[in-house]
Amino acid sequence: MTEQKYLFLDKIDSPAALKELTQEELRMYCEELRRYIIEACSVNPGHLASSLGTVELATALHYVFSTPEDKLVWDVGHQTYPHKIITGRREAFLNQRKKGGISGFPRMDESVYDAFGGGHASVSISAAFGMAKAAELQGKKQHIVAVIGDGAMTGGLAFEGLNNAGASRNSDLLVILNDNNMAIDNATGALTSYLVKITSSHHYNRLKQHLWALLSHVPPLLRFLQKAGTATKQVLLHQSNLFESLNFRYFGPIDGHNLPELVRTLRALKEVKGPKLLHVMTTKGKGYEPAEQDQATWHAPGCYNAETGERVQKNYHADRYQDVFGQTMIDLAKADSRVVGITAAMPSGCGLSQMMQEMPDRTFDVGIAEGHAVTFAAGMAAEGMIPFCAIYSTFMQRAYDNLIHDVAIQNLPVVCCLDRGGLVGEDGATHHGTFDMAAFATVPSLTIAAPRNELELRNLMYSAKEAGHPYLIRYPRGMGEGVSWRNEPFQLLEEGRGELLRQGERVAVLTVGTTAHEASLALDRAAEQGIRAAHYDLRFVKPLDTALLDEVAAHYERVITVEDGSLRGGVGEAVAAYLHERGFSGEVIRLGIPDRWIRHGTPRELREECGFDAEHILQAICR
Repeated sequence: MTEQKYLFLDKIDSPAALKELTQEELRMYCEELRRYIIEACSVNPGHLASSLGTVELATALHYVFSTPEDKLVWDVGHQTYPHKIITGRREAFLNQRKKGGISGFPRMDESVYDAFGGGHASVSISAAFGMAKAAELQGKKQHIVAVIGDGAMTGGLAFEGLNNAGASRNSDLLVILNDNNMAIDNATGALTSYLVKITSSHHYNRLKQHLWALLSHVPPLLRFLQKAGTATKQVLLHQSNLFESLNFRYFGPIDGHNLPELVRTLRALKEVKGPKLLHVMTTKGKGYEPAEQDQATWHAPGCYNAETGERVQKNYHADRYQDVFGQTMIDLAKADSRVVGITAAMPSGCGLSQMMQEMPDRTFDVGIAEGHAVTFAAGMAAEGMIPFCAIYSTFMQRAYDNLIHDVAIQNLPVVCCLDRGGLVGEDGATHHGTFDMAAFATVPSLTIAAPRNELELRNLMYSAKEAGHPYLIRYPRGMGEGVSWRNEPFQLLEEGRGELLRQGERVAVLTVGTTAHEASLALDRAAEQGIRAAHYDLRFVKPLDTALLDEVAAHYERVITVEDGSLRGGVGEAVAAYLHERGFSGEVIRLGIPDRWIRHGTPRELREECGFDAEHILQAICR
């Protein structure tokens, strides 16, 4: 990042300092803030487009409200870069998402201005309502603001929060709907269509502009509209309103990039008591043409030239697992009309985009609603379809009950493909796929598999289709091992059957999924030192290959398990328990993710920190 001088940005290190600016200076500050984010993210990649869309909104919020006494709760925390910079983290932002640097999401332990952590979507309204109710009970006079956007209003938790908060007339809660018609990809569903109707109503918008012009200068009129019943407001606004029906006073929509209008509106709403919702229209990628033109790509574009917008293209030595999943889905669907694909607002991230283009009637983006995605899949399976439900591992945690109650108990042939299993890197603790193997291994009738390479993922997807019962496949973010897989004939892999990869003596290394690669490097280095250790790929987390484990117990003195998942309740514990039940007297060393929160860094750095990289595996072999 080139060294630049900023007239205002260099002087503003807190919301208090921000309040000293005039309205025109505030506009210039926003221009500098946007330019700074573009420059910083060009060399230290992050979530760009969403944060560019909230520059004016974050600035206006801190300008009007008295943070940190007043609380801002940000949903889908990747839209908070302006907030972080405004609240004294401008220099630290240059190392955001790096090991030892600040997080790319709000964290309560990082700043008093981060009122609530937010890596996942749809949490803000429930959390903010809890804060508002606590303030009410404690007699505190403070404003609580929830900023929800990037498709997060489609999540069921958001509606649960609205429903509950709307019944509380005394709690001072402001919900800001940051409406940019996007999640990571284009927003979908009936709510999106509804919001479009609101924002495109000519009568509504014309009357709204007149009303807000009056409200901004005549507080009694604001109080009148505040006290008016829903029916009165519908007559005035020619608009039936979903949010009003939930007892939220609805205001807007307003232009989220018009600073004077934002400031004026927020100041007026400070005088409105009870639950209220402000509908703000923003543009994802605002102020940077490449990001505005291709919002999905520029959600997290990697490195790029800030001046030209030219992205740095990575030279992949292998295909990404999400691409293997996507192409295999097309191949399976062409061969079997029962196969359908389901995703929860992640078609490009999970690899379903191509199938959505080729087979739009057999792919379903349900929005940020993981629980619904799984139960929707169960309903399709109950009627003879074979749904593949593609969800990030960390987001699948939100559908735990749905998988148990709606899929597993009824033994329905739903295939859950969990992308981003294990340590994902720079997104940190909220996004690591740490718990899937440990959590789901407790569920009866569920088969859990972890491919070690691209071809195994392809074959496991075919095997899951043929299984006729609940199946879960977990695989990591990023590239595979360069194994040929395209157009390879499908091979049925026997459930609960692992594979011997390398013969050895005295020591056996048992790996799960792609940890086989790090183990292979360690075994090569051990062989250079004259130590011949065996290597087994378990392949299946559940059922475990007991014949393989019996063989290991009979021939080896030391067993090392390696997993990219939680050690507590994980595969290593299950292996150790089985071996000791069978009278194994040797040593079992378990390597994996320890029982603590792992923050952000590169995957390689985090594997080293957790102790299951090649060097730590080698140490366990040679001890």
